[in-house]
Amino acid sequence: MTSMLTNGSATVALQTLRTISSDLHLAQRTVSSGLRVAAAADNAAYWSISTTMRSDGMAISAVADSLGLGAAKVDTAYAGMNAVIEILAEFKAKLVAAKEEGVDKAKVQTELEQLKAQVSNIATSSSFNGQNWLNTDIDQIYDIETNKVSVTSSFTRSSEGGVSVNRTDLHLDEISLFNSTGGGLLQSDPRDVKTLGGMRYMSSYPSGSGTIYYTETGSDWMNPRGDSGSNAGFFFSFPDGSPLNFNAPGSQLTFDLILDKEFDTSALTGVTGELLAMPGPYDPGYMTSVTITKATVDAFNASWGGIVSTNEDFADLLNDLLYAQGASVFGNFTREEPPNSNIFVHDPVTMYISTRQMHGDGNFIEIANVNGVGVSTGGLVNDQEFGEKGSGISLLFDPFTLQIDGDNPDGVEVDFKFSINGAPATSHNFNRTYVNNLLGKETGAVETADEMVTLLKSLIDPSWPNTIIEVSSADPNFIILKSDPAVDRRWGPGTSIGFSDIIVSIEPIPAINFLNIDIETNPQLVDHYLDYIELSSQRVIAGASILGALSKRIEMQTEFTEKIMSTIDRGIGRLVDADMSEASTRLKALQSQEQLAMRSLAIANTNTDRLLELFR
Repeated sequence: MTSMLTNGSATVALQTLRTISSDLHLAQRTVSSGLRVAAAADNAAYWSISTTMRSDGMAISAVADSLGLGAAKVDTAYAGMNAVIEILAEFKAKLVAAKEEGVDKAKVQTELEQLKAQVSNIATSSSFNGQNWLNTDIDQIYDIETNKVSVTSSFTRSSEGGVSVNRTDLHLDEISLFNSTGGGLLQSDPRDVKTLGGMRYMSSYPSGSGTIYYTETGSDWMNPRGDSGSNAGFFFSFPDGSPLNFNAPGSQLTFDLILDKEFDTSALTGVTGELLAMPGPYDPGYMTSVTITKATVDAFNASWGGIVSTNEDFADLLNDLLYAQGASVFGNFTREEPPNSNIFVHDPVTMYISTRQMHGDGNFIEIANVNGVGVSTGGLVNDQEFGEKGSGISLLFDPFTLQIDGDNPDGVEVDFKFSINGAPATSHNFNRTYVNNLLGKETGAVETADEMVTLLKSLIDPSWPNTIIEVSSADPNFIILKSDPAVDRRWGPGTSIGFSDIIVSIEPIPAINFLNIDIETNPQLVDHYLDYIELSSQRVIAGASILGALSKRIEMQTEFTEKIMSTIDRGIGRLVDADMSEASTRLKALQSQEQLAMRSLAIANTNTDRLLELFR
């Protein structure tokens, strides 16, 4: 039907043209932007993912920049460490040269001062962007929270949608050469707990490795560094070349033997008196009278003919008479000459008599009322000796602090064993946290003798309830530890008290500052300085290794980050990028369709014009 009011063909043609134009606009936008999904309307899911990933890509790009900054810091510190290692090698060579006889140590020290200054300059100059990891200012360099620096390493998004920036941590106590409060690789360790309040004493400073070593306090009240109590005994000298001849009528040698009486300590004063204080009554011990005649000698060895010729013979005779009574006698004595020389010589004169401690808890020997009738005494004289009581020690208190120790939340830790009179030792342990909780502190410090007593009581009393631990009333600088004399009255061998197997978690620690090395003032310490430089070089090398490993990790992370950025770009492209070959072909097709649609519209309008001509 042909209508005067409606051009149906033109309407259809126009609608087709509009559709083609819309598709053509979309195709043109796709070709010009290269995106198949350019807006949320194109594909909401893909657009959301691509937008988020583009944001993540920008964050990862920032991480890549941060990695470059971190790498620069690490490389700067590493360069400084390498330079210091070379100088330390030269420093060691100078010390070796200083050992040669005739070398002027003052001139060598001048060279060493220049090397020390160069090391200091390197540490000061190894700074990047205001950060210096070799010359630090950290109050607690061993605190894992305050000694930490970080390098940005990655950006991650969890499956729940949360995002985080990951960092690689580096602890400056492992690489700092000099720190304002001590603790650098070329400085002494400020965490030294010294004698642990007197539980041990310094045995070497500096040691062969440039560190302090300590020995546990022993258990001998006469010698606080001994191991146990000792036996009572004394020496006497047999007259050389003067035998005892009992052949004259009425000849005899008499004396009294007193053994193992207890010691009245009331006359002793000071710390020693407190260590030995023991309530009375005191055991008088055992006493016997001894008479030696020709019959006595003949009964022992008739071949002697009543004559005792040597100290060895006299010792054998006395030992035969006294051993069952509770004493031992030695002749032909071997002694160390000179003392502490480890050279032992035979002494044909000296004799030694001691108690066997058969009569109670005391440890004592006395020879009294010696009398020779018609015969000499063989050198035997009136003498007495008490044994040593080993179940008490005095600790010279020295304040100490258990410091923070890296990632150990309880700080520096101390382990030790304790024993009395040879009983099986018990193991004990305390640390910074324990001290703080016990003493109500936050510093880990044991500052007074009373606090040390509190600490020792808390550790020892549960296993050794019969132990007295107190501050000395005679000298408040000392702490008394002893077995309770109301329970333990034993003297002599077998009595002991003391700490053993003391282990401090941070030891051994450096005891020398590199910048204080002075062979001109201390020429006797050249060997110690050599050992210290060797130890310090190894510490610096270890620090450089840490930096080298971190540098390699940053390099690997940088490469990985670049790959991740590329992968994200490709992933986004797969979701939203257009196929340009397909899009351009479609664009050409739509352009052709548009032309055809426009011609169709023109034709439709032409038919209407012809119809109108009928009415003209």
